[in-house]
Amino acid sequence: MSSCHAPPPAPVDQRPPPPSQKINFHVVSSDETLFAIAWRYEKDLEKLARANGLSPPYTIYRGQRLTLDTNRLPPVVSAAPPVKKQPKKAAVPASTEKKASPSPVKVTKPAPTLPESLPSVWRWQWPTQGRVARYFNSTELFKGIDIESHSGQAVVAAAPGVVVYSGSGLRGYGELIIVKHSEEFLSAYAHSRQIFVKEGQMVKGGEKIAEVGGDPANSKRLYFEIRQKGKPVNPLNFLPRK
Repeated sequence: MSSCHAPPPAPVDQRPPPPSQKINFHVVSSDETLFAIAWRYEKDLEKLARANGLSPPYTIYRGQRLTLDTNRLPPVVSAAPPVKKQPKKAAVPASTEKKASPSPVKVTKPAPTLPESLPSVWRWQWPTQGRVARYFNSTELFKGIDIESHSGQAVVAAAPGVVVYSGSGLRGYGELIIVKHSEEFLSAYAHSRQIFVKEGQMVKGGEKIAEVGGDPANSKRLYFEIRQKGKPVNPLNFLPRK
């Protein structure tokens, strides 16, 4: 029995917050994007952006300090008080003028958005063939499922969407693909041997996006997650029964 993109509300396991949620802020480093930061801390991208006063394309800079409190509202900008005219200062020779500090280094790229051509009705499907070897576990903080397949087996998009992350910059996931299906749902495919899609690319449900086999400890496994409004949920509540 399959589920469409707006299934009945699935139970979200209540579990202790991961250690990362005890951190109140994040300092941006090179090559990070706001999306990757939101994924790392299990935050909704739009809420994280609003908390930091950011708007699309969510430009951030190396060394920038971001709050992780998504309940925080951006500060209200009040009208500036009247500025009193100051007496003119004597001109300073060019050789003694202080040089302006260099502009901060931009380290992000525009976040991919959902194209208008994306189907509004779709159904989840299994991302690869194989049996579930490890299940979503709220107690052990295992946020997805391991599907035991074989090295080289095709990994397909579990639903139509746009690729919002493709790479190996998120520690613990190996070669990772994240697909955005709607403003509510994301899916992730980790420890791939080879990736065939890039960020910003639209994919169809069932389209090959990667191959199993990138985990040196277990070349037969695919790690798969579904996130709903930024939070991991049990994929078996959405995938069709075998």
